[in-house]
Amino acid sequence: MWLRRKAETGDFRAKVREHRGKNNKITDWEKFRAFAETHGDQTQVEMAELWDGELGDRTRSRALKKIGFTGKKRLTATVEEWLAIIGWEKLSRQSF
Repeated sequence: MWLRRKAETGDFRAKVREHRGKNNKITDWEKFRAFAETHGDQTQVEMAELWDGELGDRTRSRALKKIGFTGKKRLTATVEEWLAIIGWEKLSRQSF
C-alpha cells in the first residue's frame, strides 16, 4: 500500500484524516446555564419544551451534568423555611 502511494504521490507518509468533531447542539453555554438557573425547578421534560431548538434526552442530561446541575429536587421545605413562611422566630428544641 505504501509503495503504491509513493509511486502515485511521491510520498509514503500516512494520510492525515480530518478530525470529525461532534456537532454540538449547545453552542452558547452561558445561555444554557442561565436557562437552567431560571428553569431549574422544572423537570427536564418541561425544560425541553421551553428550550428554543431541539435537544435529545441524553444530550440535555449530559449538558446539565456538565454545568453542575443534578436531578435531585427537594419536595418539602425544611423546618426553618416553614417557620420563616409562617413568621415565627427560630425556635429552640427547649421550646417544645
